Amino acid sequence: MHWYTLLVLAVVAERVAELVVARRNANWTLARAGVEHGRGHYPVMVVLHTGLLVCCLAEPALADRPFVPALGWPMLALALLAQALRWWCITTLGPYWNTRVIVIPDTRLVATGPYRFLRHPNYVAVVVEIFALPLVHTAWLTAAAFTAANALLLAVRIRCENSALAGAVAA
Repeated sequence: MHWYTLLVLAVVAERVAELVVARRNANWTLARAGVEHGRGHYPVMVVLHTGLLVCCLAEPALADRPFVPALGWPMLALALLAQALRWWCITTLGPYWNTRVIVIPDTRLVATGPYRFLRHPNYVAVVVEIFALPLVHTAWLTAAAFTAANALLLAVRIRCENSALAGAVAA
């Protein structure tokens, strides 16, 4: 459990780094007449992601979940790949990336990096991480509950992003 706790704390540190980048990028886009969309679902997203990290630690401790190598190692690999994909998305979008939906009207859509292959590759990373991170230490209830909650949230979030990006110019 010690190593798993360190892993979850590393993910917490990564989230803090994301928020620092997001705040800087939000200031940049808003200074260029960026318009924020979907403010109503953002607090739900914060609660979901915070709850995930708390439950990743709580379930294995409270339910005495063991580390099962046949499950834990592949899930660790998936969680790490999700982080790599997330940061590929962040670096590809540069100052346009944000945890909020902020769009500068009449801006070209990014069609490089992972965006060559998928419209929303960051959400692939999110889905994989929410499923895999808890399963590194056999927290199957956390994986199931947060995967289901995230599916509902992503239905709203992706619809919001697609609507906001509709005013962008195709690359």
